[in-house]
Amino acid sequence: MAPNNPSTMSANPAGSKPISVLFVCLGNICRSPMAEAIFRHQISTPSALKFSTIDSAGTGAYHVNSQPDPRTMSTLRHHGITSYTHAARKIRRDDFFAFDYILAMDGDNLDDLLHEKRRAMDRGKGGKRDGDGDGQVATVRLMGDFLADGSVVEKVGGGEEVGDPYYGGKEGFEVVYRQLVRLSGGFLKFLERQSEVEN
Repeated sequence: MAPNNPSTMSANPAGSKPISVLFVCLGNICRSPMAEAIFRHQISTPSALKFSTIDSAGTGAYHVNSQPDPRTMSTLRHHGITSYTHAARKIRRDDFFAFDYILAMDGDNLDDLLHEKRRAMDRGKGGKRDGDGDGQVATVRLMGDFLADGSVVEKVGGGEEVGDPYYGGKEGFEVVYRQLVRLSGGFLKFLERQSEVEN
């Protein structure tokens, strides 16, 4: 697992461009780095899907350059994810043009991201993606919009939220870990189904 190495994601058939995914919470020290680490771990086995950038960020700048919360790291280690490293960062305008998918942990994060996406499109690059010129911007959804069977909740933000464990105890991080494993698996299944459709 490459430390803090953004990767690209699209449901890509063989020979098509790799996929990039950005996971987002409020401060980028609890939920989104845990989601990033779990997803990296899940895609570490050989697959038809190719990824370029997997990363995480926060909607707020409260913890920029901080390491993930120690409870996040101990929960990951407890489940055998031992090589993950990350320095918190805030979402940037160019993220909406650099990533295929931006996945929010809760409704507040999603609202902030959708607002920032509109601003980025109004102020920025006229809807052009960096480097590929395909005119696409990131798909912004709640991570919980992707269901276990690989289907997607119709309404953006209509899926389940991942609650912030920051003010609770260590057991809250374990609950979030199990939820993120399940949601990450549903998202990966969605990508696999999309790849099959494209093939």
